Amino acid sequence: MDARRLSLAVGDCADYRRVAMSDVPSDTLDRPLRDLRISVTDRCNFRCGYCMPADIYHEDYNFLPSDQLLDFDGIERLTRIFVGLGVEKVRITGGEPLLRPELPKLIARLARIDGLRDLTLTTNGYMLADHAQALADAGLQRITVSLDSLEPEAFARNVGVKREVARVLAGIDAAEAAGLSPIKLNCVVRRGVNESAVEDLTRRFRDTPHVVRFIEYMDVGTLNRWHRDEVVPADEILARVSADAALESVPPSYKGEVARRYRYADHTGEIGVIASVTQPFCGDCNRARISADGRLITCLFATEGRDLATPMQEGDDDDALRALITETWSARTDRYSEQRAQLRANDPERVRLEMYQIGG
Repeated sequence: MDARRLSLAVGDCADYRRVAMSDVPSDTLDRPLRDLRISVTDRCNFRCGYCMPADIYHEDYNFLPSDQLLDFDGIERLTRIFVGLGVEKVRITGGEPLLRPELPKLIARLARIDGLRDLTLTTNGYMLADHAQALADAGLQRITVSLDSLEPEAFARNVGVKREVARVLAGIDAAEAAGLSPIKLNCVVRRGVNESAVEDLTRRFRDTPHVVRFIEYMDVGTLNRWHRDEVVPADEILARVSADAALESVPPSYKGEVARRYRYADHTGEIGVIASVTQPFCGDCNRARISADGRLITCLFATEGRDLATPMQEGDDDDALRALITETWSARTDRYSEQRAQLRANDPERVRLEMYQIGG
């Protein structure tokens, strides 16, 4: 058996209850651990330029073999430990998570964890119509779909392969029918690539319960050839939306929410803007990530992670894993978005983990 294949019993995991704030680990900037994102695969059926450029991630690219992925026992065990440390929200990511075989079985296992209040998933939506009902039946509560354009040719250019946007739209409809709501639609806006998607998406989904969220193009990883000139600032995005309809600011739903929320003044819907580049929100960041091969990542812009897979395979009990996670989070100093200019100037060759390795 591969050292990272984790066929481990989870019977010794405690039935965790709600955790008092005094028991929740905080990092060096007093940010508590509340949110966990779990990547279940590094593979994807799209080749979006800001994540997995097609000229680099070609058909012969060496992704992780299946026996190096954290198995469902390992994922469930770690999730129970994280919930016991105060995590209340878990999001399943990838790569494209719907490529992971038997994913509803994992969802069902996670949905039974006591103290987990919010179980969600982010997908590109291409396979969603075939899986939405099974995911909902398994206990998934909400879903987020990445959608960078509605125009068929622009959509195909954005995703880097021949794909039809109609299939994503059908997936959104299927998710709504299955009760996976509210549905959030994420659009990464890039200058010279898809600015018109701002108006197209807001007009298409304005009178629906779906929330469109526009994301400033970020320098996650090092292979997407990011340049600041391609960033469309949040203020410009809001101006484009406001030209069609007046907006009102909405208070955040919870401390640490990354999207700045706005509703239409006539109460016909809501949008969000995630402005990591021009309006960093590091100060409230309470997110940890687990990569598909079992590394604990403490920042979206990290250069490395803490291996949790090997200690599990070597027989560490839950107390040891809990201590390792607490130690890693307590030492966390990450605030890349606030320090971006300085860090890039001081170390232009700095190699960061790629988005497909750790999810968004």
